[in-house]
Amino acid sequence: MANRPFFIPSINKEDLVETQTLEFKWFSGFAKTQKQKSILSFHKNISKEFKFNKILEISTKSESNLGIKLSAFNLKIKFKEKEYFLESLFQGSKIFSDQGPNEDIYEKSSIDAKKDKRIKRSDLKAFNFFGETFSLDFDFYSWLYFIALNQNEKLKVEILNYEAFTDIEFNPEKSLNCQAYSAALYSSMVKNKILDNNKEYKLEELKNLIPSKKFKNYQQKLI
Repeated sequence: MANRPFFIPSINKEDLVETQTLEFKWFSGFAKTQKQKSILSFHKNISKEFKFNKILEISTKSESNLGIKLSAFNLKIKFKEKEYFLESLFQGSKIFSDQGPNEDIYEKSSIDAKKDKRIKRSDLKAFNFFGETFSLDFDFYSWLYFIALNQNEKLKVEILNYEAFTDIEFNPEKSLNCQAYSAALYSSMVKNKILDNNKEYKLEELKNLIPSKKFKNYQQKLI
């Protein structure tokens, strides 16, 4: 058995995302089929306990094509006439105590960016995105996720059809950022009319709309 969080877009503007944790049967192993068995078990328990019918797994292991497209490994961001994988931008923007950002990582595939040895550290200090520095108080990951969605007319509409979001790869004991959380946050902000889903936002505008997020015990975690 395993316990994992899932994320519900809230209609409460003060608490935009409701996080719940639920136990489900875990199928061990690294094969995609094993991950999908765990996802199915997780979703069945969510449906049983919360009466949700529209639950979306967001990861490369999702059985939904939409969930795969919404993975940070597959989402792309256009910036200054170039296109980058969200995951590569996130990893390459990390600043540590003695090095970073590593902008060459921006050019890598998501898998190669994630595997880069330079970012396998626990002394993260900030992020720097093409010369602009962001403190750890800022939800940099969700900002990138919002940029990617805002640039994709189809995905930003389809994401609104779901009641809850999961990411089977996310373990809160090992990481802090979660694409399922960012998806739920985006959906909630649109439904609460904080974001206009028909508007093409500038990066600065989206930055000012992202709720602040104070990370705790950041030094002890790899993200």
